[in-house]
Amino acid sequence: MAGPNEPQKEGPERPRKPGQTGPGRGGAPRGPQNFLSRGALGWIILGGLAIALLIMVKAQGNTAKDITWQEFMNYATHGDFEGHVVVKEDRITGTLKEGTPGVESTGASEKAKRLVSVKIIGASDFYLNKLSEAHVDFVSETNNSILYPLLFTWAPFIVVILLIYFFVFRTIRNAGGGPGMLGSFGRSRHKVANKEHSNVSLSDVAGIEEAKDEVGEIIEFLKNPKKFQRLGGRVPRGVLLIGEPGCGKTLLAKAVAGEADVPFFSISGSDFVEMFVGVGASRVRDLFRQAKESSPCIVFLDEIDAVGRKRGSGFTSGGHDEREQTLNAILVEMDGFDTNDQIIVMAATNRSDVLDPALTRPGRFDRQIHVPLPDVRGRMEILKVHSRRIKMSPNVNMEKLARGTPMFSGADLAAIINEAAIAATLSGKDWVEQDDLEEARDKVKWGRARKSHKVEEEERVATAYHEAGHAVLQKLLPHADPLHKVTIIPRGQAMGATISLPEKDRYGYAMRYLGATMRLLCGGRIAEQMKTGDVSSGAAMDIRMATTYARHMIIEWGMSEKVGFINLSEDKQRESLVTMKDYSDATARLIDEEIKRLIDEAYADAKRMIEENWDKVTAIAEALLKFETLSAEEVDRLMKGETLDKPTVGDLLKAEQQKSKAASKAAAAAGNHEADTGGAIPHPA
Repeated sequence: MAGPNEPQKEGPERPRKPGQTGPGRGGAPRGPQNFLSRGALGWIILGGLAIALLIMVKAQGNTAKDITWQEFMNYATHGDFEGHVVVKEDRITGTLKEGTPGVESTGASEKAKRLVSVKIIGASDFYLNKLSEAHVDFVSETNNSILYPLLFTWAPFIVVILLIYFFVFRTIRNAGGGPGMLGSFGRSRHKVANKEHSNVSLSDVAGIEEAKDEVGEIIEFLKNPKKFQRLGGRVPRGVLLIGEPGCGKTLLAKAVAGEADVPFFSISGSDFVEMFVGVGASRVRDLFRQAKESSPCIVFLDEIDAVGRKRGSGFTSGGHDEREQTLNAILVEMDGFDTNDQIIVMAATNRSDVLDPALTRPGRFDRQIHVPLPDVRGRMEILKVHSRRIKMSPNVNMEKLARGTPMFSGADLAAIINEAAIAATLSGKDWVEQDDLEEARDKVKWGRARKSHKVEEEERVATAYHEAGHAVLQKLLPHADPLHKVTIIPRGQAMGATISLPEKDRYGYAMRYLGATMRLLCGGRIAEQMKTGDVSSGAAMDIRMATTYARHMIIEWGMSEKVGFINLSEDKQRESLVTMKDYSDATARLIDEEIKRLIDEAYADAKRMIEENWDKVTAIAEALLKFETLSAEEVDRLMKGETLDKPTVGDLLKAEQQKSKAASKAAAAAGNHEADTGGAIPHPA
C-alpha cells in the first residue's frame, strides 16, 4: 500500500476505441472540435432571416401599378414621365413626375407611388414606334435569367425549410447521442451508486425474510461467481420484484446497492419514454452499453410496467408505438448478454399482470420475488427497525400495535412511527408513549382527528347510536374480530369509528367470518334508525363493504348453492375498453338475487340482535356522548350494567383551563417579584 505522500500506481491504460480521444488538460474529456459554435450558427440564421424580410419588403415596395395602354400614352403625350421609360420583353415601366394628377398610393416609398407599367401584348415594335412618335426616351432591357424573380419569390420559403431541417429533422436524427441541440435525449438518465454512496443495508429490511434471502443469494453471486460456476451454474440474468405499493421493493434494491461491491445503475421506467420516436430505445442501448463496460454490475429498473406492458393490448393508436419499441430494445438487450457479462437486471412493479410475457419468461427474468404485506411478526420487526432512532417509553407495547395494523405495508408502519414522534414532540413529552402510537395509527388509516369540528347535537346523537350498534354486535358475534375501541370524534371523512383488533392475519375468509362481518356492518344503520326514526348517509361505507363482501362470496368464492362452484368474475389480465361479461342475463339476474338474499339475511339477524340488546346499545351510546371514546374493557363493563368512573370531556376541558390560568398567575407573580427586586441577581453567599 502506498504511503500518504506517495502517488498511487495506476494500472495499465485501457486501449482506446477508434475515434475516442483521451482526456484533455485538467482531466476534462476532450470532445470533437466544433468549428461552428451554436451561438455563431444562431446569429447566422437570424441574419438570413433579416435579409429575407428585407428582400420581401423591397419586392413588395417596387411593385408597379398596372394601367392600360391608353392611360400610359396619355401620360407620355403630356410629358408626365420622369427620366426614361424601361422597355422589357413583356412590360413597359415608367415613373411619373411629382404632382401628376390621378396618382394613387401603391407602395411604401414616394417613388413607388409614381411607378406605373403596361403589359406588352404581341410584338413590341408597335409600342416602340408609338413611344418614338410621342418623343419619350426609353431604354430596352432583356431578361437573360430567371434567377432574380425566383429569388424574390421563393427565398423566404427556402429559408423556412432550411430552419425546419436544421432545428427539427437533424436534431431528431442526432438524438441517438451525437452532437446537436437535442442530442442528450438519446442518453440514459440513470443514476450510479456503489457501496460507499448507499447507507441502506439488508439489516434495515425487515418483515420480508424470504425476499431478503433471495436477494442475499444475488449479492453472493456477484461477490463470488466462481463458487456457483464450479458446478456449471450461471448467474441469473434478471430478478423481478413483485408486490403491493410500500412493501419494500425499492428498499430491497437500495440494500443490494449497499451490500454488493459492484456499480448499481438505477433508472425509472418512465425515464425511457419521450416525445420523439426512438429516444427510449436509444436510452436503453446507452444504459446497457455503460453497464457492460462496468461489468459486473446491477441494473435496477423501477416501475418497469411503464414500458413493459403487453404488446397489442388494443390501447395503442396505431402506427409506430414508442413504448413498444422501447420494450423491444429491453428484450433484445437482456437476451443478448454474453455468459461472462455478469450483469444482473433487477426490476420492480406492482402490476405484474400487465407485463408482456416475453419480458417475464425465464432467460430474461429468471427469478420473480414476491414481496408480500408483512404479517404480525413482520410488522413488529418493521416497527422495531423504524423505532431504533426514536426515544420510546419503556411501557410501549409493539406487539399490540402490530396486531392493530393488519394489511399495513412497511411504508405505512414507518409513517406511524414518524407521526408518533412528531405528536410526542409537539406535546412536550420526553419520549413516545403508547397513546401517541395509537393516535398515529388512526391518523395514518383514517386521517387527522377533527376535534375543533362543530357537530350538531342531533347528528352527534345519531353518530353515537350508530357506533354503539357496531360495538354491541362486535361483542356479541363470536366469529367477528375483537373490539379495540369505539369513538365519535370526527376523523377524516368519518364522523366516528369502531376499531377492531384482529387476533391473527387472515389470508383467506371463512363464510362464518364474512357473515359476522356483514351483520356488524348492518348494526350501525339499524341502531341509528331505531333511535332517530330516520336514516342518513352515514352508513354509505358500511353498505359498500357489505355489498362487496356479498358479491365476492357469490361470483368468486363459490359460497352460494344456487350459483354453485363457479367463478364468474371478469378476467383482470384482459385489457379492454369495454366491460365484457362471460355469463348470460339469466345468470346475472341470479347473481343479483343471491347478493340481495345474503344482505337481507344479515340485516334481519342484525336487527333482531339490536332489538334484544337495546339497553346495552343505549348504555354505550350515552357513554359515548359523555366520554367520546371508549376502550374494549369499558364497553364490557357497560354491557354488564356497570358505570364508568372517569372524568368526562367537560371535566378535562375545565381542568385544562384551570391549569392554564394557574400558569398565567404564576408567571405574573414571578414578574412582580422581579420588579420589586429591581431585577438584581442575588449573591451566591
